[in-house]
Amino acid sequence: MISVVNEGQAIKHTDYWQSEQDRAGYLFLSWNAGAARLMVPDASEALLKEMHGAQYVIISKGEPEGRGALEHLFENGSDAPFVVHMLLEQSDRLLPEAEEGGDIVVTVWTRGGSQLQYPGKYRVVGTLPDLSPWQAH
Repeated sequence: MISVVNEGQAIKHTDYWQSEQDRAGYLFLSWNAGAARLMVPDASEALLKEMHGAQYVIISKGEPEGRGALEHLFENGSDAPFVVHMLLEQSDRLLPEAEEGGDIVVTVWTRGGSQLQYPGKYRVVGTLPDLSPWQAH
C-alpha cells in the first residue's frame, strides 16, 4: 500500500519512491481535492519528455479484457498523442462515476516534486484503449 500525505492538490509526502512499485517501474495515480497526481518512477523519468507539450489530459476508466484500467491521453493536437495505460491497482482510488465529464487538474510528479500540470477531464468508457478525443464523447 502506497502512503500519500496530501496538502490540497499537492503531495506533501509519499513513500512511493521507496516502494516496490517504483523499483518495478510502475506508475502510480493518487487523487485528492480535484487533482489526479501521476507519480513517475525513477527509472521512467524520460517519459516526462513525451508528456511535455500536452494541451490537456483525458483520463478514461475502462475494462480491457475484463480488468479495470485507466488510460491517460496527453492530448497535444497531433495524430499520435502520448498515452499511458495502467491497471486500477496502480491508483489509490477512483472518482465516482457522477464526476464523469468534470474538470480536474492532472499533475505529474517525480521524486523531485511536481514537474507538469495540465487541465484534465475524466470519463468512463466501455473498453480500452479508447484514444478518442474529448469531443467524441
